[in-house]
Amino acid sequence: MHIWVDADACPGVIKDILFRAAARTGHPLTLVANQYLRVPAAPNIRMIQVPGGFDEADKYIAAHLHAGDLVITADIPLAADVVARDAHALSPKGELYGKENIRELLDLRNFMDTLRSTGVETGGPAPFSTADRQAFANRLDRLLQRSHRG
Repeated sequence: MHIWVDADACPGVIKDILFRAAARTGHPLTLVANQYLRVPAAPNIRMIQVPGGFDEADKYIAAHLHAGDLVITADIPLAADVVARDAHALSPKGELYGKENIRELLDLRNFMDTLRSTGVETGGPAPFSTADRQAFANRLDRLLQRSHRG
C-alpha cells in the first residue's frame, strides 16, 4: 500500500503522524503539493512538487495511484476518484470515504458549492481538533494493520 497525501491543505500534525507511521511500517509515503515541503530523510518518504494551479496535486495523485493504495485528502472529488479505483481515501479528520458514503458526500459538497456560488454564507469547516487527530491516527493504524495482514 502506497500512501499518497494531498498535502497543500493537510494539517502539520497529520503529516507528523504519517511520517511516524511510514517510518514504523516501511510503507512508501508521498506528499504531493504545489509548494515545497520538508520531509524526513528516509528512503520510503518523498515529496513531489507540482506546478501551481487548480487541482494539480489531485491530478498527479490520480495519475499515479493504484488499487489498494491510500490517499489522505479532504477533497471530496479526489476521494470519489480514489474510491472508484478501488483504493482507500481518508480525510485528515479520520473519515474513511467508501462506496457506501462517497456519493452522498459528493452530492452534499456540490449542493454547498451551488449555495456559495449564489451568495449564501455556508460557513467553513469546523476547526481541526484533538479528537480529529486521534480519529485520524486510529483509522490510519487500522488501515495499515489490515494492509499488513492482507
